[in-house]
Amino acid sequence: MNLIDKMHRDMAQFSKSERKVAAVILHDPKAAIHKSIAVLAKLANVSEPTVNRFCRRLDTKGYPDFKLLLAQSLAKGTPFVNRHVEQSDSTAEFASKIFESTMAALNITRKHIDLNALEQAIDALSQAPKISFFGFGASASVAHDAQNKFLRFDTPVFFSDDLLMQRMTVTNARKGDVVVCISHTGRTKALCEIAGIARQTQATVLGITAADSPLARECNIVLSTQVPEDTDVYMPMASRIAQLVLIDVLITGYTLRSGPDFRDRLRLVKESLRDSRFSREDAPQNPTDSD
Repeated sequence: MNLIDKMHRDMAQFSKSERKVAAVILHDPKAAIHKSIAVLAKLANVSEPTVNRFCRRLDTKGYPDFKLLLAQSLAKGTPFVNRHVEQSDSTAEFASKIFESTMAALNITRKHIDLNALEQAIDALSQAPKISFFGFGASASVAHDAQNKFLRFDTPVFFSDDLLMQRMTVTNARKGDVVVCISHTGRTKALCEIAGIARQTQATVLGITAADSPLARECNIVLSTQVPEDTDVYMPMASRIAQLVLIDVLITGYTLRSGPDFRDRLRLVKESLRDSRFSREDAPQNPTDSD
C-alpha cells in the first residue's frame, strides 16, 4: 500500500493536528513534494515536530523519506481525490480528472464507512415516526434527493433548505423522529444549531458529514465520506456524489429491513407511476427522423 492510500485509510486514526497535515498533503500531493517542512507546517497550522511525527506515523524515517515515498506513490499513477484542473487542461484532461476524482472518492468512502454506525442509522430510520432531511447549498440537493426517494414509503418525510422552516420542524420533533443533517465540511453554523435543537427534543440526529467536525459533535450517529475536498475554494463535486451513494445505501437497508410485504407496496407505487412516462413505442419521434 502506498502513502496516499495509507493516509486515506488511517485518516480517522490520526490526531487532530495530524489530520491537518494529511489534508494539506492530500489537497495537492504533487505540490507537497516540493515544500519544505517549515512551509508545510505553516500551511497546516501545526509545528514542525508535528509534521515529523506524522511522517513517522506512516512508517517513514522522517520528512525527507516521506517526500521520496510520496513521489514514488504519485509516479505509480495512484488515483487521488483532488486532481487539480488547470487553465491549460484540454477537455479530455479535465474530464478525466473529474471522473478519476469521483471514482477515488467513492472508493475511499466504501473503504472507510463505519458499518456499526450504518446499522444504527438504518435501525433509527426504520423505526422513525417521521424523517427530516436538511442541508444548505450543494448539500441541500442531496437532502432533497433523499426526500424524493423516501417519499415512496409510508413514513412521513420532510425536506427544507430554509433555516426558519428547519427551526420550526425540529422544535416540534418528538422522541424517535430522525433528523438527517447533511454537510460535507460540518462547519455550517446554522446546521449545527438545527442539530442541537433536534437533540434537545430527543430526536435522533443523523449526520452525513465530516468526522470530528462541529456538526458531528451535535449528532447521535455520524456517517462520514472521508473525502478530502477543499470546499472553501471549489464547489463540492466528488463529496456530493459520495453523499448521494450513502443515501442509496441507507434507503436500500431501510427497504430490506422492512420485509417482502413492504417491497410489494413499493412495486405498486412504481406501477402507479408508469402512466407518467412514455413507453418506448409511444415516445414522440424526432421530427427530423424519416418514417
